[in-house]
Amino acid sequence: MARFTAIPAVPQGGITDWQSVLITTVKENVELLTGLRGEADLASKAITKGQITLLEQPDQNMRQVSAKGSGFTISGQEVAGLTDYGLLLTDVQTLANDVAFNRTVLNALIRQLKG
Repeated sequence: MARFTAIPAVPQGGITDWQSVLITTVKENVELLTGLRGEADLASKAITKGQITLLEQPDQNMRQVSAKGSGFTISGQEVAGLTDYGLLLTDVQTLANDVAFNRTVLNALIRQLKG
């Protein structure tokens, strides 16, 4: 978790007007970014590295298509072989599982980013 400390008030004397405006603006922006300004919706609050807790994801399970596209010609029509068709079904299911896992991780990341 990020640790931020309060920024002291801008001095009222001993600095020029432009210095006061600059320092006040920087102070307000830093307070917005750190969430210390009291902004109701925290829309300006920055995300820190400590807020992202997801680990790097492993390689996906599907690395290559195992179906070879082999089949037979029956009465002039090409038909997929049962073994190759079964491999394709397995490939598609493995890919669907990888996509579902990636969606779950992506949604968790989006929730963390939104806070």
